[in-house]
Amino acid sequence: MRIGIGYDSHRLVVGRKLIIGGVEIPFEKGLLGHSDADVLSHAIIDSLIGALGLGDIGNHFPDNDPQWKDISSIALIRHVVELMRFNGYEASWVDTVIIAENPRLSPHVEAMKQALSESGIPSGIINIKVKTNEGMGFVGKGEGVAAYAVCLLRRIE
Repeated sequence: MRIGIGYDSHRLVVGRKLIIGGVEIPFEKGLLGHSDADVLSHAIIDSLIGALGLGDIGNHFPDNDPQWKDISSIALIRHVVELMRFNGYEASWVDTVIIAENPRLSPHVEAMKQALSESGIPSGIINIKVKTNEGMGFVGKGEGVAAYAVCLLRRIE
């Protein structure tokens, strides 16, 4: 078995869609990034790549490569799931935390799990928690959103 941890954060800006966990969330701002800037998906990707010992998200999907511009992060997870299987592993559990002051994300958790399952990770092994930062830091001031993920991989038999 292998364990990986991932983290991501992005700035909230006007003029972008807010995509978290593969779901478009109605809000007046979205996350700034090269891809769709889906912080939850990026944290999951980093945890999976870390468990495989293959660097980080930037090694696999550099933000200066035009092929990743505005791509869905679900497609990026799908690529990492294929890499995981190629290396002889599958996910046993993915536990995550999204930290955002606004908008309220808990009504979207089940839709996020369903969207994430389209990447090849079954929704039944994904846990998503949502928290605020109680007004502290860049997240608490509404300047951005952050996410953490931990995964457990097991060798495919």
